[in-house]
This record gives sequence, C-alpha cells and structure tokens, in this order.
Amino acid sequence: IEIMKEVIRREKEAGITPDPNIDTYMKAISVEGLERSMQTDYIMKIMGLDICADVLVGDAMRRGISGGEKKRLTTGEMIVGPSKALFMDEISTGLDSSTTFQIVSCLQQLAHISESTILVSLLQPAPETYELFDDIILMAEGQIVYHGPKGYIMSFFESCGFKCPERKGSADFLQEVLSKKDQKQYWSRNEEGYNFVTVDQFCDKFKASQSGQNLAAELSKPYEESKGHKNALSFSIYSLSKWDLLKACFARELLLMKRNAFIYISKSIQLGLLAVITGTVFLRTRMGVDRIHANYYMGSLFYALLLLMVNGFPELAMAINRLPVFYKQRDDYFYPAWAYAIPSFILKIPVSLVESIAWTTISYYLIGYTPEASRFFCQLLVLFLIHTVTLSMFRCVASYCQTMVAGSVGGTMAFLATLLFGGFIIPRC
Repeated sequence: IEIMKEVIRREKEAGITPDPNIDTYMKAISVEGLERSMQTDYIMKIMGLDICADVLVGDAMRRGISGGEKKRLTTGEMIVGPSKALFMDEISTGLDSSTTFQIVSCLQQLAHISESTILVSLLQPAPETYELFDDIILMAEGQIVYHGPKGYIMSFFESCGFKCPERKGSADFLQEVLSKKDQKQYWSRNEEGYNFVTVDQFCDKFKASQSGQNLAAELSKPYEESKGHKNALSFSIYSLSKWDLLKACFARELLLMKRNAFIYISKSIQLGLLAVITGTVFLRTRMGVDRIHANYYMGSLFYALLLLMVNGFPELAMAINRLPVFYKQRDDYFYPAWAYAIPSFILKIPVSLVESIAWTTISYYLIGYTPEASRFFCQLLVLFLIHTVTLSMFRCVASYCQTMVAGSVGGTMAFLATLLFGGFIIPRC
C-alpha cells in the first residue's frame, strides 16, 4: 500500500492519467486485511483453478484435483509470490495447448509489468505460445546454439543456410533443424552442396555472429552494484516481514485444524467416555492411606498418563501428511521452519487444555483423590503439560522419520522411553 501511494503521488506530479482498468486493479490488490487478494483471484482465474478453489489437493487414497490442476496449482503458487526471478521447467507437461497459452500469457504480462525475469523451458510449444516469448535460448546436446531476441533467430539460421517454410511453425523448425534426420529439408542454398551442420558448428557460427559477440561483450563487463536496478538485489531471504509470515502460518494452521475438527472433537468425546469408565473402575468414595489404596492411586495415575499419551498419537500421522508441502514451501523460501512450528504448537494448546479438563473434571472426584482445590488444579496442570509435550514429541518424531512406517516405530520407541523414565514402571525408592 505504501508503493501504491507513492505511484499515485508521482502520477499526479507528472500529470499522468492511468488506464481506469489498470488503476482499479492496482488499488484492489493493495487493499490490506482481506482473506484473499484480487491478485490471487486473478491468478486462479487465469490458471483455471477457480472451479476447484475449495477442493482438497488429494493423494493416493483420497481423490482431489486432477493431475493437470496440480501442475497449474504449482505454477500459480510460484506466480502469486513476489519473486523477481522464476525458473520453470516443462510447465506444459500434462496440459492442453490452450491452458499452456493462458499460463505463458499471464507470465508475459507479469514479466512486462513487474520487470521480472522468467525463464521457461518448453518442448514443442504451440506457435501462439512461442510468439509470446521475448528472448529465445535454443539448446542442443548441452550447448547453447542461440541466445538472443526472438526476432533475430530466423535470420541467424538463414545466414547458416537454413530457411523455415512459410507454413512451418517456428518452434518445430528450430527443433528439427538441429536434427540429423530432419535438417536437410530446410537447406536453402540449392546451388551449394548440402553437408550436415553439427551442433558444434552452429555454436561456433553463433559466437562469430553479431548477436553472439554482443552477448559475450555484455557478459565480459564486470558487474557494478551502483548501476544495478534497485530491485535486482534482494537483501532478505523472505519477501515478507517475520510478523506477516507468522500471521500467514497461523491462518493456514487454523484452517487445517478446522478441516480436521471431527478428529479433535472425536478425541475429546472419547476421552470423556473413558474418564467415566475409569472413574467407575477405580470408584472410591473414601480411601485410606495405606499400601493397598496407594496401588489404586498409582494405577489410576499411570492409566491417565498412558491414555493421554496415546491420545496424541494421531498427531504423528497428520504431521507426516503435511511434511511434503512444508519441505517444498520451506525450500522455496515461502517461510522459515520456526514460522511453521510456532503456530502448530500454540494452536494445539487449547486442544490439550480441553482434553485435560475433560479427563480431570470427570475422573478426579470419582476416583477419590484429595478434594482440595489446589491438588485438583495441580493434577490438571500436570496432565495438560503431559498432553502438550506428547503432541510436540510426536511432531518431532514425524519430522525425523518422515514416513508413516518409520514414524510408527519411532513414535513407539519415544512412547516407551517416556513411560520407562516417567517414574511409574520404575518407581523412585
């Protein structure tokens, strides 16, 4: 929004009247406090993702969006971010030519408006898609045959003796002219004998051409930071402030918890029912202070510890399911690991508190513990901390094991270690 204010001020000083549609769009995307920005909705519309905006991505067991939609989702995910350089490899795989054209058209607008650098590799692009590019890098056998403006590439090959037919697509011609099988049909110097031109020969001719010499001269100049564009260098790994990253991760974690609300509600109800059953098993209105009743107390406390720890085991599976998305977005510098971990810990505190209260309020007086309020709240605090630590422990195990098979073994080992050194199986003498 600060940038938008500066743009409006400069437009007024220069007497510039912006295009109404562009002005409306720029003002709409600078509005803060919205759940979804207009820029996001625009990218989703261009990518054809607006029809599946509320559909889960899915996995091997749960059907979600299609393979082509997943491809477009990854592309749109990168475009929405404020990155100034995008490197996209084979983004047209699994997409029809119309969708590919729409995506590349959106990338062209993004590059021209935001002065971004976008490098896209395509195999057999449609003619209308090929025309959208400004510069062409033609590669073969690991070497750069041509690198420069699109308008000069045909003249370069004509200087080499090859001409593209009128009804032949430029992209198809560029691929076939380098092939030993198809190259001969494009030979235009009929008065001269044809000899196969290798990739190395094409590279040598490009280096000797004016375009190749200009490119080499430009690359040979040492870079001066003082003459660079102000947006050419980034002084921060992440595009947003730490607070904005944390808020975004909080919003995402809250959304995931809402989607899994059935699991958390079911766990709380299950814990409440087990508390009633446990209270009837250890039902005592008056307990004496002796060895027999002490065993009842120890048994009920150990069962509470065991049940609360087992109750946190589903956190392991949910954490493992989220790891692929987390690692992808972390490696692409969407957010740091701490911005992902802190919301996961804080937003689980109310869940632990509700389940600890459900267990303690139901079982405490049924079992016959000391009726003092201080003792009641002390046990509630201990069980709450146990449940919170258990959830964090299983998330930690998931981050190390990374698969459900290894996570089950690691979670069981951590579970046994906690019980072994918790003071119940081996009581302090």
